[in-house]
Amino acid sequence: MRALVLLCLLPVALARKYDWNPRDPNRPTSTPDPNAVNACQKTDQYCGCCMMVQETNRLQMYFNEVLNMVEEEYNKTEQYLNMINDSRIAFSVALNNESKMNCIGPFRENTSVIYRTVFLNLGDGYNMSTGVFTVPRSGVYSLALTVYSDAGTPGGSLAACATLQVNGKVVAGPSERNMQDQEDSVTIVVALHLKAGDKVAVNLPIGCFLCDDKSHYNTFSGFLLYCTE
Repeated sequence: MRALVLLCLLPVALARKYDWNPRDPNRPTSTPDPNAVNACQKTDQYCGCCMMVQETNRLQMYFNEVLNMVEEEYNKTEQYLNMINDSRIAFSVALNNESKMNCIGPFRENTSVIYRTVFLNLGDGYNMSTGVFTVPRSGVYSLALTVYSDAGTPGGSLAACATLQVNGKVVAGPSERNMQDQEDSVTIVVALHLKAGDKVAVNLPIGCFLCDDKSHYNTFSGFLLYCTE
């Protein structure tokens, strides 16, 4: 009798193929053995074999259903993790990293400010060669700009000023111009809705100059608060 059961189950076992890679779109799906019904229509000596084959088919169908559910949840989780990774956008840069105070400007025309020291550049949106932050993903961003300058001597003309621009248009312009302070600084923080591909940069207006060293008095930073697409 044992040999009979084994002979009955052997074709069923050989007919089943399982692919344990849930990410393979070509993963074959097993189907119940149609011969199971035929086996039940034979004599009583096949009854035990028939019941075992039917139970095997039932377990196989249950296994396939569970495997499909796990695959769906896996794909959803993977998409969610990819969305989180794509949302990790942040940058923070400083004007220079010199041991002695070094100033740029004043110039006779508006000049782009290029920040050479990069603290953070998640998402690779900031270009150290141009000083431009290109928005990788549409959303609401927090942007912060601090400008600092040193007149060099008491009573000298101080012009710590710069403009924050998006696609060439001025958004904000921190400025400190006087002859009473030898040194001074100004900071602005704004929240803006930006679209993917927008260009964010800092511009040095005519007559303004910025001074910095390894203490990093001049900084430009931004990060994504939340996506809008």
